[in-house]
Formats: sequence, structure tokens, C-alpha cells
Amino acid sequence: MRYLKFFLALVLTAIVLSRAAVGEEGFIPLFNGRDLSGWVNVNCSPKTFTVREGVIYCTGIPTGLLRSERQYENFVLELEWRHLKTGGNAGLFVWSAPLTAPGTPFARAIEVQILDGLNTENYTSHGDVFAIHGSTMKPDRPHPGGWMRCLPSEHRCKPAGEWNHYRVTCNDGTVKLAVNGKEVSGGSECSYRKGYICLESEGSPAEFRNIRIKELPSTNPSPDEIAPTAEGFRPLYSGVDLTGWQVEPGQEKHWLAKDWILEFDGKGETLWTEQEFGNFVLISDWRWTAEPVKRQQPVILPDGEQATDEEGSVKTVEVLDAGDSGIYLRGSDKSQVNIWCWPIGSGEVYGYRTDSSIPPEVRKNVTPRIKADAPVGEWNRFIITMKGERLTVELNGEKVINNARLPGVPGCGRIALQSHGSPIQFANLLLRVLE
Repeated sequence: MRYLKFFLALVLTAIVLSRAAVGEEGFIPLFNGRDLSGWVNVNCSPKTFTVREGVIYCTGIPTGLLRSERQYENFVLELEWRHLKTGGNAGLFVWSAPLTAPGTPFARAIEVQILDGLNTENYTSHGDVFAIHGSTMKPDRPHPGGWMRCLPSEHRCKPAGEWNHYRVTCNDGTVKLAVNGKEVSGGSECSYRKGYICLESEGSPAEFRNIRIKELPSTNPSPDEIAPTAEGFRPLYSGVDLTGWQVEPGQEKHWLAKDWILEFDGKGETLWTEQEFGNFVLISDWRWTAEPVKRQQPVILPDGEQATDEEGSVKTVEVLDAGDSGIYLRGSDKSQVNIWCWPIGSGEVYGYRTDSSIPPEVRKNVTPRIKADAPVGEWNRFIITMKGERLTVELNGEKVINNARLPGVPGCGRIALQSHGSPIQFANLLLRVLE
């Protein structure tokens, strides 16, 4: 009888293990343990995320993202992580957009928090799940502050230096997180519910390993529930130094790498890229940092001419003015996309608009259709498309210049951030080369 019980126990164990094995079928690695194949640097230095001794090592500097090459809809994702310093911060993003949101180093996504040693009534270090930068989510439990954030039902994470295991199940707009073997948090009615997976760098060293995924059947999300598709943008600014830019003696004192922000104090020379570009799409976030003052600035008419009064004097209006800057295209200060506080708004091409030898239609088309600038001190986003002689400028979602012709513009050249005596910050300098 004793041997029979022993035999039955072995059989039962085998059945349990077999069922477990069947339940775990379908997983494939997202990290091969050797290199970052299958992953894309969104807005960081090439040294921010590297592979060493079978783990993805993150320096934490700058703040930014490493994302999967492709999108995922419904899936089970497992990974192990650990912080290397007490109080460290990082994250796992699911259903993420491919690019960072304007004025931030983070993407629109559902974030699964990876944090150490910081616990309050509003957030914890034990597996919070929350929506960021335009995503939405209904937490499994109401947040004390009304946030779209689910706090974990219990604290299960191990401290810095020890490995933790996350199992994240994302299915039909619902996300569930199990920490070290037990489900503790989640949310439903998520949007997006198809997108990229990201590892986050946020100020402190961390490691990730044993990343694997099992895809589940599609539940056919609508187009507005799917993140945009990645288009091949790459960072022009590393977040740690001025690599890739032509730095003249003394410029590094005025153009300062401050994590994900490139800051200019208004005193140095114009900063040029080392590389030349022909056809491209350039994303650039920017904001004024000086205290604005009231100034009279000229009124520009839709045809590009200055407005005048009955006596022929230039008409002006009072604005809150924080400075003047711009972005040079193709190595030319004439093909400059203006950044300023004039009533006409940013995005115009001053060198072409004010050239009386150019046909009126050209001058009209390089004049902004609408003022789309955010208030002084807030972030703005340019999306600048240069193809052949044609320029399109989108500012904060408004197309202010549409397919304007720049006759005589060089076919190729460097890009520059203009020095015009005004302090300004740039961020999310991302470029996609066009054919």
C-alpha cells in the first residue's frame, strides 16, 4: 500500500506538471540574452540600454524608452527585473505609442510601475498600473485621488538588488499584473489596446531578463484603439551629451545636455548637426524659458506683407515676448523655420517671406495660416517635412505651412538650432529620412 501511494503521488505530480507545461506553451523570447535584436531605441543614448551577462542593463540616463519592433494586441508577458540602487525608478509600458508624447520623454501607454522603496497613499513600489499621456483606463479599484491608477492589493515586491517577477496579461483592453506569483493590480476599458511594449529608463540603473511573450487571439480593436505604427524615426540628441552635433569651442557651456532636455542659455553660437540631410521629417519639441515681457511686434498679413496703418506706418500689437529662435534646414539660414512670439505665430520661413525678389505666391505660402503656439513656457511640437523644394510645418497638430515651395533651397545640408540671443529648451529631436 505504501508503494502504491508513492506511485499515485508520482503520477499525480506528473499530471500537474504536464498540465502546467501545456498551459505555458506558446511563449517565445522577446530578449535573446545576447543583443537587442527586436528592440528599438526611441529617444535615448546608444549606451542607455545594453546587454551584459545575459541581461538588459539600463543606466537610467537619460529618461526615455526602448521599445519592441512590432506591436502587440492580446498577450501574456513575463519578465524579471531588479533595481541596482535603493529608491530606483523604471517601468514597463504596454500598448504604447511608438514615439514620446509632446514635451515629455514618455509615450502614451499603460504603465506597469517598476519602482523601489517609495510608498504613499497615491502610489507604491509594488506594482501600480496606470494610464499615461493620453491613454485611458478604468482601475480595478478606485484610486484615493480619483486617478486612472490601480494600487496593488498587497505589497509583494522585493527590495533593490533582488529579482522580481512580473506576469502581465493584456486581453481585449483589460490588463492584469501578477507580482512574484500573485495577481495584485489591473484595469479595464484601456485605450490604446494594441501597441508597442517598452522598457523605461528613469534616472537609476536597473536590469531586465527572461522576457518572454505568448500572444492571444485578436479581439479586433477599432482603429482608434490602436497605437500609430512606427515610421523609423531616430534620435538626433542622445540625452547625455552633444554627440552628433558640431560643437565649437565653448559651445558646450551654452548648449547643455540636461537629461532628455537640450537647453540653450541664449549666449552661444548656433548648433549644427554633423550629418547632412536631404529629404526628411523632423520632430522637435521646444519651449521658452525666459520670463516674457510685453512688447510691440508687427502684424503680418496672410499674403506675407506687413500690415500698415492709414499713414503707411507698420502696424503692431502688444504680445508677451520671450525671445526668438528657429531651426535651419539644409544648411541655410534662409530656409529657417521660425520660433518666436510674433502675432503671426511660429513656423514661418522669414528668409523667403521677406525676399521681395521671390514671387508673391511663394511668400504667401511660407506665411503661417494660423497661430498655433502654446502659451509662453509650455511645450510646443514641430513636425517639419522637407522633400525636394517643398516644406510642410505642423505645429501642435495644426498645419501652419502646407507644401510651400522654397525655390533655390539646397538639396542637402545640415540642420541647426538657431542662436538668436534667447534662452530656449529643445527635446524629442527625432528624424526620419525620406527617399
